[in-house]
Amino acid sequence: MPVAGVVSLILVFLLVTALAAYLIWVVFILRHAVDTLGKVTFGVRAIAHRTEPVGPVLADVNANLTAVAEALEGLVASASETHARAS
Repeated sequence: MPVAGVVSLILVFLLVTALAAYLIWVVFILRHAVDTLGKVTFGVRAIAHRTEPVGPVLADVNANLTAVAEALEGLVASASETHARAS
């Protein structure tokens, strides 16, 4: 076999080896990304589970705040009327 053929085979072998090493490296990076995404998903689900009971409480708070807002509006209206009479 001529020298050029041997050099070509060596270069092809080196190229294939480099590509295989690169692909293996990409596989490790993707596995790490999948692991991280799994942990993030677990954390988000835990947060969603812990904040689930807040919904009904917020409805009660909104109802109470609506009553307070109406009372304050009445107070401001009566204060305005009193201030207008005094002027």
